[in-house]
Amino acid sequence: MKAKLIQYVYDAECRLFKSVNQHFDRKHLNRFLRLLTHAGGATFTIVIACLLLFLHPSSVAYACAFSLAVSHIPVAMAKKLYPRKRPYIQLKHTKVLENPLKDHSFPSGHTTAIFSLVTPLMIVYPAFAAVLLPLAVTVGISRIYLGLHYPTDVMVGLILGIFSGAVSLNIFLT
Repeated sequence: MKAKLIQYVYDAECRLFKSVNQHFDRKHLNRFLRLLTHAGGATFTIVIACLLLFLHPSSVAYACAFSLAVSHIPVAMAKKLYPRKRPYIQLKHTKVLENPLKDHSFPSGHTTAIFSLVTPLMIVYPAFAAVLLPLAVTVGISRIYLGLHYPTDVMVGLILGIFSGAVSLNIFLT
């Protein structure tokens, strides 16, 4: 019974993955998402956290930087404990870039990073959520679109990032 449920969920996830990844050949969308996905990368998120600390040193800036740093720990642990192969390795006909990633897919580090960075900002400055939330969600979708992550990789990254951001903000605001 449990194995059937797991298989059902995996099959549904694969269908969802393919429904997003199938649009990989759309030239303008491809260019946009290939660029935007880097907003969740280490270079971009670390630079933004440092800029926040330098330009607006506040408890929110410290919470963003701390959240980004701390959120990497469960991502690294999960990638070791649950070595899930990336979808372009597992699923036939996955569209992917020329130089795909070699590490494991679960959870999405890019999604975790962007959500860990923007969550404190969205909580303290709700007006920014109109820009930051779509940005973060689009980073997550881009990871699926580019053939690098399953939807659950992105969902768990989103949860880890939001949790890390909320806890970090609570630490720095008290």
